[in-house]
Amino acid sequence: MRLDDRDIQILSVLTQDGRVTKAALADRIGLSPTSCWERLKKLEKAGLIEGYGARINLKKLAPHVTVFVAAEIADHTAASFRAFEAAMQNYDEVVACWALGGGFDYLLQIVTRDIDTYQRLIDEMLDASIGMSRYFTYIVTKSVKGQMRLPIDMLFCDQQNSWCAPIGWSGLIFSASSVSGLSERCFLALGADSSRV
Repeated sequence: MRLDDRDIQILSVLTQDGRVTKAALADRIGLSPTSCWERLKKLEKAGLIEGYGARINLKKLAPHVTVFVAAEIADHTAASFRAFEAAMQNYDEVVACWALGGGFDYLLQIVTRDIDTYQRLIDEMLDASIGMSRYFTYIVTKSVKGQMRLPIDMLFCDQQNSWCAPIGWSGLIFSASSVSGLSERCFLALGADSSRV
């Protein structure tokens, strides 16, 4: 899907306020509510917006531990990779899983009540014969930069330009991989001063 400046403005507003009303979004973009809504639905249908959600402060909710696990699987066949990835969907404690290139095969982000619960989960995975042969545990001691923020200005603006307005990330699950090339109008959409680029 090719985006124009209004599409970028919609995404920009939503990354800052995922709960904005349809009327308020249209007003901020300078479109009629109907036109704005149609654009929003097209962005969703194209997979650019994957969903909306709240960021929960786990520290205030309950005691927990976050652990990153670098995992290797024993057999590097396509079937083994598929089996491991399918198995990850069955563990709610695994909040994220990335396939890696390089030394390890996967990086898992796991959230559990405590270290003992985490270890029982790992033991369960090993007993389940999902293909994990070796793992390395990295316990998070504090969050230094926890809020995910996409570098939208760098992803969407012309690489020849040295300046783009930064965009925040909040309450919107955004699929950057769904975007094709953008025009130079992204500077206008982001509110940048075009005289500086």
